[in-house]
Amino acid sequence: MSQLHQPSTLAALGRTWVEAWNARDLERVLTLYDDATVMTSDRIPAMGFDASGTVRGKDALRAYWGKALGLIPNLHFSLIDVFVSPDSVVVFYENERGKRICEYLRVNDAGLIVQGSANHLPH
Repeated sequence: MSQLHQPSTLAALGRTWVEAWNARDLERVLTLYDDATVMTSDRIPAMGFDASGTVRGKDALRAYWGKALGLIPNLHFSLIDVFVSPDSVVVFYENERGKRICEYLRVNDAGLIVQGSANHLPH
């Protein structure tokens, strides 16, 4: 069971996550993740990766996000809000196309992201 994290620390992680994406700095984004992280998104199979919608490990995440960054040169996230629990943060943001997304990020005892899930509206 993960230790409890301070709400302010988790909120800061969410803001840092957005800042790293807006800098288009993939390696900075990846420093926030554990090597054994798991990421789920409906965009994963659409980008030609695992049909299950899940990638496992930082190297697979680097390949997926590296391809995505190449396809979205104007990527930008506008932070709407962050929500915290004792071991996770949900980053609620709007992307460069005006789509609102919630990114669930669960952290380990070291504060690194071990599980992520991109949650999009169903339409």
